[in-house]
Amino acid sequence: MQRKFITNLAFLLFLNLLIKPFWILGIDRAVQNEVGAASYGLYAALFNFSFLFNILLDFGITNFNNRNIARHNHLLKKHLSGILTLRLVLAGVYFLVSLLVAALVGYSGRELGLLTILLFNQGLLSLILYLRSNIAGLHLFRIDSVVSVLDRSIMIVICGIVLWGGVTDEPFRIEWFVWIQTIAYALTALLTFAFLKSKLGDLRTNWDSRFALVILKKSYPFAILILLMTFYNRIDSVMLERLLPGGAEQAGIYAQAYRLLDSVNMIAYLFSVLLLPMFSTMIKQKKPMEDLVELSFSLIAVPALIVMAACTVYSQDIMDALYIHHVEESAEVFSVVIHCFLAMGSVYIFGTLLTAHGSLKALNIVAASAMCLNIALNLWLIPRYQAMGAAFSGLITQAVAALVQIALAHRIFGFKIRWGLAARYLILSLMVIASFLFSMNWSSQFVVNILVGSVVSLLTALVLKLIRPIELIRLLKDREQA
Repeated sequence: MQRKFITNLAFLLFLNLLIKPFWILGIDRAVQNEVGAASYGLYAALFNFSFLFNILLDFGITNFNNRNIARHNHLLKKHLSGILTLRLVLAGVYFLVSLLVAALVGYSGRELGLLTILLFNQGLLSLILYLRSNIAGLHLFRIDSVVSVLDRSIMIVICGIVLWGGVTDEPFRIEWFVWIQTIAYALTALLTFAFLKSKLGDLRTNWDSRFALVILKKSYPFAILILLMTFYNRIDSVMLERLLPGGAEQAGIYAQAYRLLDSVNMIAYLFSVLLLPMFSTMIKQKKPMEDLVELSFSLIAVPALIVMAACTVYSQDIMDALYIHHVEESAEVFSVVIHCFLAMGSVYIFGTLLTAHGSLKALNIVAASAMCLNIALNLWLIPRYQAMGAAFSGLITQAVAALVQIALAHRIFGFKIRWGLAARYLILSLMVIASFLFSMNWSSQFVVNILVGSVVSLLTALVLKLIRPIELIRLLKDREQA
């Protein structure tokens, strides 16, 4: 299973590193520079608002389905036809609730029009994720990897033509950006459904109230978990835009700072995509998982420590290279929010392990506590410190949630606390910080300095045997021979 994880992760990372960084740092960044912080900030707030009730679209079905199909492949065709109909009903509920709450919190006019399109996009995206969960549940990870970058690839082509192709003399509008997303999601959903249909044969949607109730009963713990996690991950921008005079601009500044975290976090998210069906299968077969957990954590923790140190030391240089407006404010916020990376990456491993185990009650208690903590901190910090307040609120919440989930996983699975391993990570952390502080004197080019600091940090990780390339190569060779 470690070999399968490494080979499929390598392919998944290759595709995502090829496409998604260009999307975030090329297209998405260019759009914000074109439309300005206030216009993009409004979009970011509405985009995050569209996530708040996203669970009504899915009701935890995707995570339940990924885990269930990994254990019982023969149920795929039966479940797919019934669940697609159920999701259509849930989409109607999602639209009504989201628009009602949006009106209650004061959105109107152009804001509601833009939000309506974003809600439709969320419906398409949720459908894609559900269809992908069936592909991943069948362990067709390479196909799932291709689908994972298909929508962004389409967006890059269309946005690139509109931004730089000279097809219009009008200034780029944020509405165009949203409609391009609609086209890309629709095409991806159609192609993914066509692939599954080719595998399963004739598929017909049908409504079965008893089947729907059974699925909802089984998936509702996943639904509650996702709802709670969505609130503490997505509500920062919404609260910035709603709580402050000129809040759209502050949300735009926060979005500039958050963009790189979002970029690296996409890579960490890919671990959970692969690990959930693997953990589910291993738990069913009662296989030991400590080695796979340690391997996946090291593959996230070492790069995370390097990224956090580099982005803290060179936050001003990085923001200055990426943006035109509000560079100094974004750099300050960025130096805080980037430290969420390690905590979020840890949740993608240990939270996924607990999900595969079915420890939903414990996870829901953690997520509910994190949501309450995040909202309380935002209400206190945002009026005083604006975007920086939201950054500190997010960092504290993510760190607490990650530590509690790690402790839960150790208790439930009986993992031993390896003090020697913890000591090596502590030494690495100190060496990473020192290497990047030292790198400031190496060159006047911050990119060169980051490379120097990264090389020294990686060499330190190799010496401390936190990264074991020989073991990775052996796993890959075993895969080839198999």
